[in-house]
Amino acid sequence: MSTLAHTMMTAARSTDSGLVGPGELDRYPYAESPAADRVGVPAWDGADPELGRVGRRSAGNRGRGLHGQLVQQLGQMIVSGDLGADRPLVPEEIGQRFEVSRTVVRESLRVLEAKGLVSARPNVGTRVRPVSDWNLLDPDIIEWRAFGPQRDDQRRELSELRWTIEPLAARLAAGHGREDVQQRLSDMVEIMSHSMGQGDALTFSRADAEFHTLLIQIAGNRMLEHLSGIVSAALQVSGGPVTGCDRPNDASLAQHARIVDALGTGDAAAAEAAMRQLLTVHPEVERVVPAPREH
Repeated sequence: MSTLAHTMMTAARSTDSGLVGPGELDRYPYAESPAADRVGVPAWDGADPELGRVGRRSAGNRGRGLHGQLVQQLGQMIVSGDLGADRPLVPEEIGQRFEVSRTVVRESLRVLEAKGLVSARPNVGTRVRPVSDWNLLDPDIIEWRAFGPQRDDQRRELSELRWTIEPLAARLAAGHGREDVQQRLSDMVEIMSHSMGQGDALTFSRADAEFHTLLIQIAGNRMLEHLSGIVSAALQVSGGPVTGCDRPNDASLAQHARIVDALGTGDAAAAEAAMRQLLTVHPEVERVVPAPREH
């Protein structure tokens, strides 16, 4: 199986159901060996001090309540390396540290298992899995890596992934685009232009994210469509001048407009070329992903 096919299949895995299915609670038992038998010291020093008591934070991380907040905190600690495979993650310790119920802990561990970050086995406990098992296309993991020690690798990998899928999506969209969606793309360019004139970077980025998501969705390839959330996450966490979409500027706006024009005329080659130009507005990208040679 090719690497791209594997990543696409990985992206299709469930990332955050937030629900505990029948029999799932027993997978994270609270029975714990005596303190003298424990190996190592709980690595909770890296925890966000504001999350010492999860329940005191604003209700809902992305609308997921206490369980979502705990997932966020534990996920960040695992990705940053504060929690490793050297000792089990003991649900009882987690519940005491963050002052949350058993159900919240178990639900959170179940979500982290779905993301490939941890595994729960009888007589072994819940342990952090190696990076090779993580669902690296999960938007949450993308965010956690982008703001952790792996931020440079994450930005580079996201840039390379976008370079791989977005020019193809632009080419395919030229042959499958619907008028209503193309009008929506034009609207996004107009919003980006207006917000850039107003110095409104937040509105610009939101319109930009919708533009790229729509473009992939009209490409007519459902496997590519499934990756649209990855591109959206990449735009939200890029955190630096990696591509022309990172901050408002005339060059990136012009390339967005050229893509819309190419879609309107059905010019697949022009749409693909404009997207490649958009992704190489900044010279830094060319050192990471060289532009293809003309034939």
